[in-house]
Amino acid sequence: MSESSESIYVAGAAMTVFGRHPERALDELAGEALRGALADAGCAVADLGAAYYAGVTNGPLQGQIAIPGQVVFSRIGVEGIPIFNVENACASGSSAFHLAVQSLQAGTCDVALALGAEKMNVADRAKAMAVFEGGWDVARAEENFATLVAMGEGVIPPPGSESDRPYSRFMAIYAAMCRQHMKTYGTTQRQIAAVSAKNHGHSVHNPYSQFRKAFTVDEVLAAPPITYPLTLPMCAPLSDGAAAVVVATEAGLKRIGAGRGRAVRVAATVVRSFTRRALAEPARAIGHLAAQEAYARAGIGPRDIDLAEVHDASAMGEIVQAENLGFVAFGEGGPAAARGDFTLGGRIPINPSGGLESKGHPLGATGLGQIYELVTQLRGEAGARQVPGARHAIQENGGGLVGVEEGAVVVNIFAAT
Repeated sequence: MSESSESIYVAGAAMTVFGRHPERALDELAGEALRGALADAGCAVADLGAAYYAGVTNGPLQGQIAIPGQVVFSRIGVEGIPIFNVENACASGSSAFHLAVQSLQAGTCDVALALGAEKMNVADRAKAMAVFEGGWDVARAEENFATLVAMGEGVIPPPGSESDRPYSRFMAIYAAMCRQHMKTYGTTQRQIAAVSAKNHGHSVHNPYSQFRKAFTVDEVLAAPPITYPLTLPMCAPLSDGAAAVVVATEAGLKRIGAGRGRAVRVAATVVRSFTRRALAEPARAIGHLAAQEAYARAGIGPRDIDLAEVHDASAMGEIVQAENLGFVAFGEGGPAAARGDFTLGGRIPINPSGGLESKGHPLGATGLGQIYELVTQLRGEAGARQVPGARHAIQENGGGLVGVEEGAVVVNIFAAT
């Protein structure tokens, strides 16, 4: 399906600080993001033609099984217009954005909203961690787990590298993915730690980040273990937060009185779902295929990209996605990270926001938070973490697991105007 020839723009974007917000309600976080995005776009609720709400935990953690978007929006002043609820695991926010863009391309409206919000830090931590167990085929959970953990066979964890604390089984899967990459390409734990140290260093300059403490590579390696080769700073935390993006057509920008000066053009937006590929077929990875499609739609290639925000629920994720996005060859992500290629000032800065490891990971808001960062960068408004002269940026956001890869991946490319 080809995209409309009419240009679509991000007119406004905003996010809350991601982190632990025990004193704040879900709708309060959502309201802050909404007001920020509307103010940034220079428009009002009345200007919105459709709204897409991204949320994963409303049902399991707050008991709002149905119409979470309508309920949240009713509390923050959005009503009457079409409201759609979007759940695509960790890719929910980016999926909501994709659908908002599609609504403009279809001509149903000229201004639309994508908003994601989560309240994951609840009193029952085990209940919160159990949310992740729904991110695969629950009828085959044990079979899934055995298959995915087997990816790491052949790499023996050193003594003392396994935590005795209960974590989501997804951490064991992330670790198995690390070990598979290690035995296939020679990637080292130190290279993975270099990604984590880099992202924590970037987060120091991000006022919206959950963690703002720098770590050296040695400090990351010496941190409490999760499961080999992952240590605590290499992994995304449970987060509360919200983010919102207002998109508009050319006509929409004119109607709300917004000029193109600060608007950021959506050069491509692509969603792909899993395929039954073999583990030894990285060129068929969902993220790689989505990136190739996005580049083709945008009419550019990896060498034209100035910065990226990618899904690093663990530090290994950044290495894999750097390869999928074509910044380096398959297997070269680890050495590139260790050289500083992905650091601010390096060849292709990745996750200048701090990434999920540092900025936080409130599932439904995560992808929209990534978009906020890229919009800020392309406007030249990122302060101490600014990538100089940024003109093109790419985002990758994945969710769930089916087979040996994500259930859904969204890749968006943005261009400065």
